[in-house]
Amino acid sequence: MTTEYLKAVADTNEWWAIAPELLLACSALALLVLEIVLPKAQHRFIPHFAVTTQATIFVLLVAGFYSSYEGWTTFGGLLQHSAAGHIARVYFVLSSLLVSFLAGICLPRSKLPRVEFYHILMVVTAALMLLAQSNHFVMFFVALETVTIGFYILVAYYRDSALSLEAGLKYLVLGALSSAIMLFGIVLLYGAVGRVEVNGVVHTGFEFGVVADFLQRNPDSFLATAGALLVLGGVAFKIGAFPFQIWIPDVYQGAPTPVTAFLAVSSKAAGFAVMLTLVLNVFFPLEAVLVPVLSLLAAATIIMGNLSALTQRNTKRLMGLSGVSHAGYLLLGVIAAFTVPWASGAVWFYLFTYLLASMAVFGVMAYVGGPDDAGQELEHYEKLARNRPFLGGVLAVGVGSLAGIPPLAGFMGKLLLFIAAFEAHLYGLLAVAVGGVIVSIYYYFGWIKAAFFEAWTPTASAETPAPVSAPVPWVGVVTLSALALATVVLGFYQEPLTAWLQLK
Repeated sequence: MTTEYLKAVADTNEWWAIAPELLLACSALALLVLEIVLPKAQHRFIPHFAVTTQATIFVLLVAGFYSSYEGWTTFGGLLQHSAAGHIARVYFVLSSLLVSFLAGICLPRSKLPRVEFYHILMVVTAALMLLAQSNHFVMFFVALETVTIGFYILVAYYRDSALSLEAGLKYLVLGALSSAIMLFGIVLLYGAVGRVEVNGVVHTGFEFGVVADFLQRNPDSFLATAGALLVLGGVAFKIGAFPFQIWIPDVYQGAPTPVTAFLAVSSKAAGFAVMLTLVLNVFFPLEAVLVPVLSLLAAATIIMGNLSALTQRNTKRLMGLSGVSHAGYLLLGVIAAFTVPWASGAVWFYLFTYLLASMAVFGVMAYVGGPDDAGQELEHYEKLARNRPFLGGVLAVGVGSLAGIPPLAGFMGKLLLFIAAFEAHLYGLLAVAVGGVIVSIYYYFGWIKAAFFEAWTPTASAETPAPVSAPVPWVGVVTLSALALATVVLGFYQEPLTAWLQLK
């Protein structure tokens, strides 16, 4: 029986279904080989190979390649290919491509190894793509830990910076704690479910479908409920939800700007992709328990994120704490997804608008920051619009979208989530979210005021880096213009994206 079972599992291995992930992983290894075999003078071209690979995979995914496996379960049930998984693939590759663009700005200034950065970036991206398609808790945990270990390295990548090393240590300690919490929850679920035999084949409690079936038959199981809450608590760390947001300000400030952007966009999206899968496909029988818990989590996250950001002057810490509030808004969509079918599409729409706006802002920050970009203060953006009108305009569009100002894309993202929350009768939570948006306007527009208006404030100290005077190259102009334009256009016309997301 064991031999037949293993043969049946091997027959489900569809390697073409994970071709994008394999291509990313193999290309990441190829970067290291190229660094060894190429003359040192040619090493500057290796990042171009990494960007070309990512761009090729992105084009193939957008064109619909590899989407024919939607609805399939492959590799013995480890992976479930779905429309949501395909959306996540596109999202993560696009994010990786934009992080590579930011790395091309920041890494040359710091005189740190570049090839290793792109290598880790591509490995982490491949792991993120597999994480979003996980259908088994073992696959889920291994993919998540691969991502987390990669971030441990990337956060502390500026090894000559005390702030970067401190950020890496804090992320390591708190990340290990969250992994332990999640693993304990998985063990509790396995202990509750045990072994299930179906048609002579033994299934374990690590499979999503088996856990969901058990919870449907035993919704009052204390052991399984505790396990589910612990697993979601571990995911809450990844998205920066209360009370797991404590690491965000220091890590966002100390990490290199490209890594901060990667954490803000991809790590958050991975957490919500996993949370949607768990809530809709695994833990849905626990709706009576999860809705109050997640509602309390969302309200506290929105309140803490916005109130903590009010007094921030460091722009990287400001982006981190504002990202906490965005996690709270996204939790509205997760809770609404229990009763509103299209709410999961609204979550992905919001994540795409958040990606465009955040990457535009981080792009401006990459040009304004110096070799050690941890010390960016609001005072460094004074007269930015006068001295660098292009960067000032992009900053205004990005920050305005994050604030949810119409007619930018961020406004439409918040509107869709709020409509979903209204249809799900989450009126109290909706009131908290609207209040959070109003409060956030203060610190978002404080940044815009610093860039566009004369401020009667003391000048920045000489110890902190001043804005860079070098012109933005054509690649930067094209990329930042595309991000800003997409943010504006998506605010007026959402049909292509909503149709692709099947948001009805």
